Amino acid sequence: MKSNYWHNRVCVVTGASAGLGLAIAKMFAARGARVVINARREEPLSRAAEILRAGGAEILPIVGDVTQQADVDRLAQTVKEQFGRVDLLCNCAGRSARQAVLDTTAEDFQDLLDVNFLATVRTVRAFAEMLLEQRGSIVNVGSLASKVAPRLMGGYPASKHALAAYSQQLRMEHGPAGLHVLLVCPGPICRDDSAPRYEQQAAGLPAVASRPGAGAKLRGLDPEWLAGKILTACERRKLELIVPSKVRVLMALSQLSPRLGDWLLRRATSG
Repeated sequence: MKSNYWHNRVCVVTGASAGLGLAIAKMFAARGARVVINARREEPLSRAAEILRAGGAEILPIVGDVTQQADVDRLAQTVKEQFGRVDLLCNCAGRSARQAVLDTTAEDFQDLLDVNFLATVRTVRAFAEMLLEQRGSIVNVGSLASKVAPRLMGGYPASKHALAAYSQQLRMEHGPAGLHVLLVCPGPICRDDSAPRYEQQAAGLPAVASRPGAGAKLRGLDPEWLAGKILTACERRKLELIVPSKVRVLMALSQLSPRLGDWLLRRATSG
């Protein structure tokens, strides 16, 4: 692809104050895009904006909670007033969990559905008109748990499965009009706080629950490397990005034989 593919394009990234969201925003900024970053808390978002502006990029930070319709509406209206267009929306805000499924209440499921799925529904609807006008892209950051449902992750797999279904519906209904929708399904992503992150949630559960991916036997993904893969997939207008790609075999076998798929998944996530 041409090196100036992203130059002056308007890219909106939610969950952009840290982790993969910040890495994606950095990639867009380095390629000359005008980047709108969004997160719930002002201080981390301001720090992220300073980091991104250090390279001379045009950055617009907008504080807001994507689980709140009023905040999403304000985000979209501000972008429209500032730029008049949107070329890409990256839904990166989300949260994982550690919990036995029978201990996961309907309210627990609702909480994760809100942040991992319904927040994306809100942002997509808010930006849909501008994205369709530009024949733009939507990036929905799911998980390997969008395709399989590991143990001890509470309502997380269900929320990410919903995101996968929604992404396909968007493609089916609006792909012919030029809307590009990419579903990203990564394995565990390296974080500075990976070790202690789930210790409290995993109390009383098998030891593997506190590990990245609830014990998935996969090497943690570097967020900047993954961000580069995502940008390349957008340039090529791919529909799915599953990383690591070898997990596709498990997903295919799970569809052909649920019993075999369950057995393989247990082996892949055991201590």
